[in-house]
Amino acid sequence: MPPDPVPAAARRAVSPLDHRIEAATGHDVETLWVHRDRGVLDEPHVRLVDRHRELAQAETGVTFYRTLLHRLASGEFPVDGALFERIDRTVDQLEEAADVRDAAAQRVLAALEPIESAARTAPAAGREPLSAADQAALLAIAGGARLYEHLLTGRMSVTTASGTRIPHAELQRLEAAGLVSRDTGHPVHAGQPVVLTEVGRVALVAARRPKATEVPKTAPRPGAWPSTPAHRR
Repeated sequence: MPPDPVPAAARRAVSPLDHRIEAATGHDVETLWVHRDRGVLDEPHVRLVDRHRELAQAETGVTFYRTLLHRLASGEFPVDGALFERIDRTVDQLEEAADVRDAAAQRVLAALEPIESAARTAPAAGREPLSAADQAALLAIAGGARLYEHLLTGRMSVTTASGTRIPHAELQRLEAAGLVSRDTGHPVHAGQPVVLTEVGRVALVAARRPKATEVPKTAPRPGAWPSTPAHRR
């Protein structure tokens, strides 16, 4: 088995499903990983990120054995029985790694489909498109936010994890629209957690999703697996 990948390296790993994840969630995968570590994602998104991390690690395994196979065939080693044995063994290991990768991809798809379905079926009739200011506010809140009351002035505002401050009046408007909610079980002077509702999450994803005509067509990445399982030896 290959050595466990360094977390930072796994974070930079790119899978063929990343574009679909980003379109469904409205966030790039690295931002989703950060939000998962901060504990600000709901259960469906936590499940998706965890499955995506498994896929990133499985992709690292495929890359490890593919690189080893290229090295064995590069002419660096003498052509003898020992080389043939190493090549056969590496091919078998690469095949096993690809099977693990394919299974991880299926788990990502299983976790992604409910999120995509919620985005398609959430009620949006009669709702005005989000303004640029509302999109920025919801994105900031998605990364973690709390409503605080100043002890001296009594003035209230939302402070987000990114450092953005959102006026109380704007928070009230987003609450009235059903886009965010706050945990009133916490005192305001200590900070009340503010989170996106499902409606708010769907509205943000819809606002950030490019139109079908705007999605660039990209060539398949080298080493990407086919849409249907191919027969292996």
